[in-house]
Amino acid sequence: MQSKKGIGSLACVLVLALFSEANAADTYQIDEIEFDSAGATLSASIIEPKDRDVYAAVVFVHGSGPQSRNLDIAKRFADNGIMALVYDKRGVGKSGGNYEGKQSVSGKNIDLLADDSLAAAKFLSSYHASEGLTIGLSGISQAGWIVPLAAKKDKAAGKPVVDFMLIWSGPVCKVSEEDIFSKYTADSDSASVPSYQEALNARKRAYVWPGFLGRDTDSSEDLAALEIPGLWIFGKDDGSIPVDLSIQKLSALEQAGKPYQSVLFSSAGHNNMTETFATAIDWLKRLGD
Repeated sequence: MQSKKGIGSLACVLVLALFSEANAADTYQIDEIEFDSAGATLSASIIEPKDRDVYAAVVFVHGSGPQSRNLDIAKRFADNGIMALVYDKRGVGKSGGNYEGKQSVSGKNIDLLADDSLAAAKFLSSYHASEGLTIGLSGISQAGWIVPLAAKKDKAAGKPVVDFMLIWSGPVCKVSEEDIFSKYTADSDSASVPSYQEALNARKRAYVWPGFLGRDTDSSEDLAALEIPGLWIFGKDDGSIPVDLSIQKLSALEQAGKPYQSVLFSSAGHNNMTETFATAIDWLKRLGD
């Protein structure tokens, strides 16, 4: 039998939950939508603020794993005047299609995920409230391969809709180079993360990319074909991707005239969006000036 104290506590929880939902309804316009991509129907939400002007729009692209739509990130964007489309990865949540878990970094799968993110951007560009807004692809981690490839596909198709890229902890290198590094570090953040060269030198035999995985996706190669601005946010303690190699390759692209920038946070790791979000917003505001 539940005590009176327990019943009272439960009532408080229910009241707080109802208050939170009501507050969200007052703060955000949330539309549940679907869009088609590569033979699947993907489920998504578009979130925009009710109490302020909107000056940009983004699609947020997943990292690796069976990720559902990130509503918290979408609301953070909306709190700063940015409309956000977030979606359930194919085969996850309410989205159709098959989730690829075993060969998620194969060329075929990254290409497919790029198609999904581009389809989301095209849907957002046709959304009634996005008229006149700059539209970008944003994301974290594995999105570092997906977003540049999607933007490259967008450019090649003509009449591009993607105006910018905003990426947290995204590898600017080959999948194989990230694999060499993350195997050496065991994906562990650390205040003394080794360099990519150290990880490479530690190998006892040469790394061979498995041919059955298709293309060894190289985001730096895809970025070389683009002219839209991009910002990469890195954490110095990131043990999942070779940050030093990524910055080196981005710098080479910048020197070649590409409109790319990177920011390195000295005490941040791989999942650094919370502490670096303001930097991303500042960049987006300057982009619109």
